[in-house]
Amino acid sequence: MTYFFYYKIIKFLPLICIKTLPFFLFYGTIYTYNLFLLGGNIMAKEIIAMLLAGGQGSRLYALTQKLAKPAVPFGGKYRIIDFPLSNCVNSGIDTVGVLTQYQPLVLNEYIGNGQPWDLDRLYGGVHVLPPYQQASGSDWYKGTANAIYQNISFIERYDPEYVIILSGDQICKQDYSDFLRFHKEKGAEFSVAVMEVPWEEAPRFGLMVADENDKITEFQEKPKNPKSNLASMGIYIFNWDILKQYLEEDEADPNSENDFGNNIIPNLLRDHRKMYAYHFSGYWKDVGTISSLWEANMEVLDPEHSGINLFDDDWKIYSRNSGMTGHKIGSQAVIENSMITDGCRINGTVKHSILYAGVQVEPGAVVEDAVVMGGTVIKAGAQVSHCIVAENALIGANAVVGAMPSGDEKGVATVGPGVQIGDNAKIGPNAMVRENVKGGEQLC
Repeated sequence: MTYFFYYKIIKFLPLICIKTLPFFLFYGTIYTYNLFLLGGNIMAKEIIAMLLAGGQGSRLYALTQKLAKPAVPFGGKYRIIDFPLSNCVNSGIDTVGVLTQYQPLVLNEYIGNGQPWDLDRLYGGVHVLPPYQQASGSDWYKGTANAIYQNISFIERYDPEYVIILSGDQICKQDYSDFLRFHKEKGAEFSVAVMEVPWEEAPRFGLMVADENDKITEFQEKPKNPKSNLASMGIYIFNWDILKQYLEEDEADPNSENDFGNNIIPNLLRDHRKMYAYHFSGYWKDVGTISSLWEANMEVLDPEHSGINLFDDDWKIYSRNSGMTGHKIGSQAVIENSMITDGCRINGTVKHSILYAGVQVEPGAVVEDAVVMGGTVIKAGAQVSHCIVAENALIGANAVVGAMPSGDEKGVATVGPGVQIGDNAKIGPNAMVRENVKGGEQLC
């Protein structure tokens, strides 16, 4: 009898397991997800990224009136924030907190659920982290360190060993996994990515003074008399326990500016922490000014010499798809050394320029050395040169916008988003256009 009982159990055990397995998988997943939502730590992450993307970008003037700097279009089909997000996923970092503040609407919509960067994860992925009201009250992010401090609870959900702090307003292709390798090998508590800059430009940067072993001995914030030309890239790796300790100490200091450069890094030096400088030799540019943004876009057209290669299949930069049709080149169009993206309709002349999605260039119009952002229409006979034209602008027939450099005229003209330039109007090479310009009007 006993034998027969156990025989029946053994015989039907596989069937029982098969039928009940979906039940346990489903409810096990629900339990795990609910535990995570309630703040439980399921599986610690080795490293997570915190991306500072709340910058106003005031030096970009008309381009950032209604747009956060990390959301500014770049390179034909991208936005600036695509670069750190792509670097993260290419480096094996699958958990990213994006800290937003200024004009976040477009940026939030663009990031969405993180699918374009493979960051739509059940556990981890990308999370937009704006300032929020807590039990003790609410406050804007007061500085870079305070922004991270306000999100300590987010970081602790993943219980990471390391945290990498990134900037959302730079154009850079960097392998963060190599940076982490360096940090581990040095036994560092804090590491910062640095680049050698020309000595004459060094006073513009925060500088790290380091010995022959890359150990940081001093930090200079935009000094008049620099002791080093190792410019901080604003990309840091911290041991999480160290970062948390110094964030809490900084927040308790009523005189602190709550800033990494002005407060956290000097405090680490004061306490003789293990601090190292990681030398980065790839492409890096802070596109915080009109001229630097224009220049970086032009460098995209010359990857062999500029160092930025957006056509590299080994380190792709991912972006959200515009959803537009393919571009169309008319029979009378002339195109030389330019990037033409989705949905463009070209019937005029385009030379050494970048045209973003949905740009139209009518017959007789000439676009040269220009950055023309999505949805802009350039009417017949217009001349658009050495300038940046923002999204959804209209350049009227026979209008002139910008000018090729000659003599003292070397500025980059800028037309803001949605601005209409009337027929036969003339916009000078240094103009910053925020409002509509009437037909025949001149603006220097």
